This record gives sequence, structure tokens and C-alpha cells, in this order.
Amino acid sequence: MSALEIAGVATGIVAVWLTTREKVWCWPVGIVSVALFVAVFFRARLYGAMALQVVYIGLAVYGWYAWVNGGHGDGPLRVSKATQRTLVAAASTVPFGAAALAAWLARRTDEALPITDAATTSFSLVAQWMQTRKLVENWWVWLVVDLVYVVMYLSQGLAWTAFLYAVYVALAVSGLRQWRRSLGRAA
Repeated sequence: MSALEIAGVATGIVAVWLTTREKVWCWPVGIVSVALFVAVFFRARLYGAMALQVVYIGLAVYGWYAWVNGGHGDGPLRVSKATQRTLVAAASTVPFGAAALAAWLARRTDEALPITDAATTSFSLVAQWMQTRKLVENWWVWLVVDLVYVVMYLSQGLAWTAFLYAVYVALAVSGLRQWRRSLGRAA
């Protein structure tokens, strides 16, 4: 357990809690958290997870903009449901992305868990993109992937990070409930 990991955990919990409440400050707090986890995952040789944090920084900048200006008439973005087409496209990209990343990690790095890291990375990218667009289904994806992350991080001795992802599971349940209510109010 390092100071970087503890700081990443603390800011990560705050960021996701803010997300469940649809507070735009989730994005800058999230940027701090993922920047800390770049170093944590590099030290743990989880390069897929590390690279994912770098991508999250870009997605957080986009999400911050989209939540403020991406809605109808350039206003705030509202919670909505994903279209069937969006769900099919998202589901069909995960296996290909996971397979390609797993193969690369296994051949080119000393990655500790290439298949698991690649699969969770692929699912996380889809969930994060859905979150930037305020699609309520993002919480279902996060629920599943965060459960896998708990086991993955425990297997690598990252107890605090595993704890963080266990908290994320609870926050995903809360986010799903909150965003469903928001969706009902918008209807």
C-alpha cells in the first residue's frame, strides 16, 4: 500500500460519488484520481489498467464538456437510455478490443494478467464512454466490471485498490438508482 494508492482511492470514491449525483465536479476530481493510478498500475505491472487511466483522462475532459454543453440546445446533458444500436455496437466492440489488447500485452510486456486486464479494460472503455453521454446503462457495465476488478486487484496485492472497486460496486448500485430517478423525471 502506497500513499499514491491511498490518494487515488480517496479521490476515486469522491469522483464516483459525485457522478452518481450527476455533479459535474466528478470529472476534475476523477482526473486527479486516474492520474494517481497511472503510477500505481505501472508499479503493479498492470499495463492495460495503466493505459486505461491515461485514456480516462481524455474521456474525463470530454465528459466534463459534454455534461455542461452536450445536451439539447447546447445545454446540460440529461440522463437517457441507450438505443438498441448503441448497445449492440458497444457489446460487439468489447471482444475484439479485449482479444487484440490481450495478445499485445502477452507478447510485448511482462503483464501480470493479460487476458483479465484486457477484458476489464475493454469493458471499462465502453462503460466510461456511456457515462460521458449519461446513458443509464453504464452503471450495469460498471457493476460487472468492478466485481472482476476487485478479484484482479486482490490477486496482485493491491488491497486498497480492491477496496476502492468494492466501493465502486456499491456506488454503481446507487448511481443506477439515482440515474433511473433522473430518467423518470425527464420523461
